[in-house]
Amino acid sequence: MADPYRSREGLSTRSAAYGGNSDEVQVRIDPDFDEEVTGLRNQVRRLRNVAQEIETEAKFQNDFLNQLQMTLIKAQAGVKNNMRRLNKSIIREGSSHVMHVVLFALLLFFVIYLWSKFARR
Repeated sequence: MADPYRSREGLSTRSAAYGGNSDEVQVRIDPDFDEEVTGLRNQVRRLRNVAQEIETEAKFQNDFLNQLQMTLIKAQAGVKNNMRRLNKSIIREGSSHVMHVVLFALLLFFVIYLWSKFARR
C-alpha cells in the first residue's frame, strides 16, 4: 500500500505541502478519470430521459384514471336516476304487474296441461 489515503482509481489524497499535521487535503486527478466522468454524465443523461418518460406516462395514466372515474360517476348517477324512475313507476302503477305475471303463469300451465292431455290420445 503505497498511498493509504487512495480512495478510487484516478483519485489520491496527500497532506498539504506546508505541514503534515494540517486538516487540508490536496486531490490529484488522473487523466483517465475524465473518461469515467464522461461515462457517468452519459448514464445520468439516460437516467434523466427515463425519469422524464416515466413522468409523462404517469401523467397520462393519471389523466386516464380521472376520466374513468368521471365516467363511473356519471354511470352511477344514471343508474340511480333510472332506479328512482322505476320505483316511482311501480308505486304509481301499483302491484298489478305481479298479478299479470301470476295470471300468465297459470294460463301457461293450463295450456301445457291441456296440450299434454290431448297429445296422449
